[in-house]
Amino acid sequence: MTDDEVERSAERAAVQQLVDAGLLDDLMSRVDAGEVQLTGEGGFLPEMIKAVLERGLAAELTGHLGYERGDPAGRGSGNSRNGSTPKTVATEVGDVDLATPRDRLGTFEPRLVPKGARRTGGLDEMIISLYAGGMTIRDIGAHLARTLGTELSHETISKITDAVLEEVKAWQSRPLEELYPVIYLDALVVKVRDGHQVRNKAAHIAVGVDLDGIKHVLGIWVQANEGAKFWAAVCAELANRGVRDVLIVCCDGLTGFPEAIEATWPQATVQTCVVHLIRASMRFVSYKDRRAVAAALKLVYTAPNAEVAEAALLEFAESDLGQRYPATVSTWTAAWERFIPFLEFPPALRKVIYTTNTIESLNYQLRKIIKNRGHFPNDDAVVKLLWLAIRDIEDKRARQRAAEAGKARNKRTAPGHLVEGAATHGWRPALGALTIAYPDRLAGRI
Repeated sequence: MTDDEVERSAERAAVQQLVDAGLLDDLMSRVDAGEVQLTGEGGFLPEMIKAVLERGLAAELTGHLGYERGDPAGRGSGNSRNGSTPKTVATEVGDVDLATPRDRLGTFEPRLVPKGARRTGGLDEMIISLYAGGMTIRDIGAHLARTLGTELSHETISKITDAVLEEVKAWQSRPLEELYPVIYLDALVVKVRDGHQVRNKAAHIAVGVDLDGIKHVLGIWVQANEGAKFWAAVCAELANRGVRDVLIVCCDGLTGFPEAIEATWPQATVQTCVVHLIRASMRFVSYKDRRAVAAALKLVYTAPNAEVAEAALLEFAESDLGQRYPATVSTWTAAWERFIPFLEFPPALRKVIYTTNTIESLNYQLRKIIKNRGHFPNDDAVVKLLWLAIRDIEDKRARQRAAEAGKARNKRTAPGHLVEGAATHGWRPALGALTIAYPDRLAGRI
């Protein structure tokens, strides 16, 4: 049992003692009768927190002075109690007015509620969780005022969320594995203020699959400039963090990216995401013809080799449908050199690199979080929110799984990992195919 589980177990035991003693039943009956309110000014929970904090502060002062209140041992000690200072602290259940004890020499430094602190740690965590869930700073301020009666300035809330930036930077610069067999790259569009204008930028998320088939979010980058220069910087960063080799990079035909990959990892295979390619080519097709065009294109990307695929594409191009939708044909022709590596692999490996759905599922969740935002003030704010959102989603899923621990497998409904820590479906046969395709680069690693 972990330390956190031990603490939670002790907390549950304490609550159970209150229940067994009938104290909570009495409290709830008084709440139901309207005699007691739980939250808000003068509510039971704020008053309970006040009593606990003041008792804890008094105990800290006793420890600092070295003697109890009224103890003769304190006479002539050189320091003594000196009344208290009023202080209002914002908590998860509303504002709490505290009487913070003082000592005559002014050397007492409380740890429970430090000097200068105007919030409890739980409130900071609540604000960060609300921010990670997609609420803007203005929304969070209104929510706290409405639900808790606590009013915090926009500047205060912004500082609380900015406090995680150091953690984000540490995550973004952490050491990585030497080799990732597969890296997926995808992007979502965000609006970012750039000077006096708001413009669309692409926030790119890279997910790497390690040798055990476990997925990891390697980093988040907001594209500051076009093409090769940006991707060269991203690849250099990954290399500096320890990535010495990549076997396959699956992405969506990003300008400058294949060249940057090949300059950093010359032996890497850059593979266009087949699903992205299908979607891009289908944009030009009317609804009534989509099924027929999709059936024709399937013969291309399921072909056993490049020669058969090329023949299938040529046959489609010369057909009535191909003549009607030349833009669909040209989409495949333009991406051909980055598509055909896919055809060299056996079905087990094709299933793994067929699509960037790994990140698309994540991006779907992230889009729901950012859709209510007008724009971000800068690139750092984008990375901060996306990182917090990913962490928040994975934490919630982990709590759901923990709550169902011990249940029969067919009775569990909690979702698995979204991306971070998720296992790649069909990895064992895919890894076998990789060892055949890249024997020298995987030798001694498996």
